[in-house]
Amino acid sequence: MRRLFMLSITSALMVLALPAVAFAQEGLSPTETVAVLDTMWVMLAFVLVLFMQAGFAMLEVGFSRMKNVGNVVAKILANMAIGAIVFWAIGFGIAFGAGNPFFGLEGWFLSGNIDAGTIPLSMLFIFQAAFAMVALAIVWGTMLERTKFSVYLIFAIIFVGIIYPMGAHWVWSDEGWIGALGKQDFAGSTVVHLSAAMAALAGTIIVGPRLGKFDDNGRPQLMPGHNMPLAVLGVLILWLGWQGFNPGSTLAATVDIADIALTTNLAAAAGIIGAMLITYFYKGFVDVGMAGNGAIAGLVAITATCAFVAPWAAVVIGLIAGVVMYATALLMDRIGIDDPVGAIAAHGMGGVWGTLSAGLFTTPALAEANGGLPGLFYGGGFTQLGVQAVSIAAVGGFVFFASLAVFGILKATIGIRVKPEHELNGLDISDHGGYGYSEGLVATDQPNGNGYGTSDRRETTGSTT
Repeated sequence: MRRLFMLSITSALMVLALPAVAFAQEGLSPTETVAVLDTMWVMLAFVLVLFMQAGFAMLEVGFSRMKNVGNVVAKILANMAIGAIVFWAIGFGIAFGAGNPFFGLEGWFLSGNIDAGTIPLSMLFIFQAAFAMVALAIVWGTMLERTKFSVYLIFAIIFVGIIYPMGAHWVWSDEGWIGALGKQDFAGSTVVHLSAAMAALAGTIIVGPRLGKFDDNGRPQLMPGHNMPLAVLGVLILWLGWQGFNPGSTLAATVDIADIALTTNLAAAAGIIGAMLITYFYKGFVDVGMAGNGAIAGLVAITATCAFVAPWAAVVIGLIAGVVMYATALLMDRIGIDDPVGAIAAHGMGGVWGTLSAGLFTTPALAEANGGLPGLFYGGGFTQLGVQAVSIAAVGGFVFFASLAVFGILKATIGIRVKPEHELNGLDISDHGGYGYSEGLVATDQPNGNGYGTSDRRETTGSTT
C-alpha cells in the first residue's frame, strides 16, 4: 500500500513537472513562457465557466415540474449552440472590436486586430463566449414552462448577437463610454448578470405567469419544483464555475487569483447565511431553495468587486445580497411577476447591489491597481458610487427596453406563449415528443396548473415557485 501511495505521488509530481520540462526543451523566452502560462490558466477558467451550463441545467430542472425537464435541457443545448456560433460571427466584434463608444465595427468571425493581451485571440473569444452563454441561460430560467421553443431560438440570436455585446462594449472595451468614466465591473455583475436579469424581466412581463401561479384575487400560489437536491446540485456546480468566472477574468496567471478567489467564496458563504437568516425570520424555517439563491446572489454581487474589496467587505456584500435577494423575490410575487427560479431577484438585484458596492467598499490600493476610484467608505467620496449608478441605469435600462421590444414583436407576430393545453400537459410532449422522465413518474397538472385548488395552499416566496 505504501509503495502504491509513493508511486501515485511520484506520478502526480511528474505530471506537474511536464510543462516546465517542455519549456526547458523548447527554449521558450520569458515572454513566451508567460503567454503559455496565461493561456493555460484562461483555458482552465473557460472550462469552469462553460461547466456552469450544467449548473443552470440542474438548477432549472430542479425548480421545474417533471413534465418540463426535457424542455429545460433542450433549451440549455440550444443556448450553447447559438451562443457559440452567433457570438463568434457577430457578438464578439460588437463587444470588443474597434468602432465607437457604443459598439464595435470589426472583429466579425474573429477578424481584425482585437487586443487579447498575452493570450491568443481565440482564447479570449471562447472565454467571453462562455460569459455570453451564462447571460442567456439566466434569461431563460425566468420564462420556464410556458414559452414557445421558437421564441428561445430567435431571441437568443438577437440577445447574444446584438443586445448583450453592446452593454459589454460600453463597459469592457477600450472605447466604451461607461468604461471611460472609470466604471468598476471586474467580471460582470452589470455586464452579465444585471443585463440578463433585465432581459429576463422583460420577457417575463410579456409572456405572463404560468397557469395557476396566481389565484383569482392575484395571490401567489405554491408551484414547487420537483427535485430540490438537483436544484442544490445546480447551485454547487455554479459555485464551482464561479472559480473560473471571477479569478479567470484576470486573463493572466497572476498571484491576484488567490485574493479574488477568497473574496468570491466569502461572499457566496455570506449570501447563504443572509438568505437563511431572513427566511427563518420571515417564515419560521430555513427555505432551502432560497438558501441556494442566497449563494448565487452573493456570487453575483461580488462579481463586480472581487478584485476591488477586502475580505471583510466581501462578507458584508454577500450577506446583504442574500437579504436583498429574498426581499426582491417577495416583491416579484406581490406585483405578479412569475419567476420560477428566482433569477430576477438573485441576478438582477444581486447585480445592482454588487455594482453599487464597488462605490462603497473599493480600497485605495486596489483602485490604483485595477482602475477607478476608492469607495465612499475609504474617503473616495461619491464619485465612484455615481459612476456605478449611471452604469446600472444605462446598461440595465437599455437591455430591458431593447428586450421588451423584441419580445413584444415576437408576441405580435409568431406568438410567445404555448397553448394552454400544452402548458398543462407539459412542454416535453408538445415540443419534444416525449417526457424527460419515464411517463410513470410524470404527474400532469390539475386544471389550475399547479396541482392544488386555488384556495388550498398559498405561498409568498419565489424560492421554489
